[in-house]
Amino acid sequence: MKYRAAIFDMDGTILNTIGDLTDSLNHVFAQTGHRHDFTEEDVRTFFGSGAHVAIQRALAVELGAPASGLEGIGAGTDPAIYGVDEKEVKRIETIFTPWYAAHCNLKTGPYAGIPEVIGRLRAAGVKTAVVSNKPDIAVQKLAEEIFPGSFDVSIGELPEVRRKPAPDMTDKALRILGVNREDAVYIGDSEVDMQTAEASGLPCISVSWGFRGRQFLKKHHASIIIDRPEELVREIL
Repeated sequence: MKYRAAIFDMDGTILNTIGDLTDSLNHVFAQTGHRHDFTEEDVRTFFGSGAHVAIQRALAVELGAPASGLEGIGAGTDPAIYGVDEKEVKRIETIFTPWYAAHCNLKTGPYAGIPEVIGRLRAAGVKTAVVSNKPDIAVQKLAEEIFPGSFDVSIGELPEVRRKPAPDMTDKALRILGVNREDAVYIGDSEVDMQTAEASGLPCISVSWGFRGRQFLKKHHASIIIDRPEELVREIL
């Protein structure tokens, strides 16, 4: 066995959550008096660094920021340069988090082949975890409802745990799993996931079916890119 543990990102890696994310974001932005006609393609670029950053990015676009530069927000670029008001971000987030948690599994589902792949890994003795910048309440709900019994640990964004790309979530998962980092691999679909793996000292497998796509991953120097879930079995075992 190549690895004893596989740590998965959630959005864009094991679950296609874009429909519910888009509907929830537009609903809450409408409720709070903001632009609320964002498309799924728009929302793909907003998420990856948690709801707080996604709201910052959406507000920046509403205020005229170029969509091509959004990844900088959440990675050092101050959204205030686009006129984003942090108090407004927090106001929207307090409404978005419970709304999304209650409506996160209406259109969401696993990518084809993912449940079978996770089943094969677990049958081979690989421990599995999911770590996500999604609010923890939604992570726990989706893991339990869509992947019952498939993960040894599930971790979402919590106040006491720094969000990815900080290594806190992966470190916590490894402690719970009882696996050394040299025996684990990280699987994700975005630049944040590559950064998380690097910060955690883990190899990274990038998947092309998620929120960013193969060309984006190549541009950001992904070391391993796979196009089909079944390829994970070969890479991990």
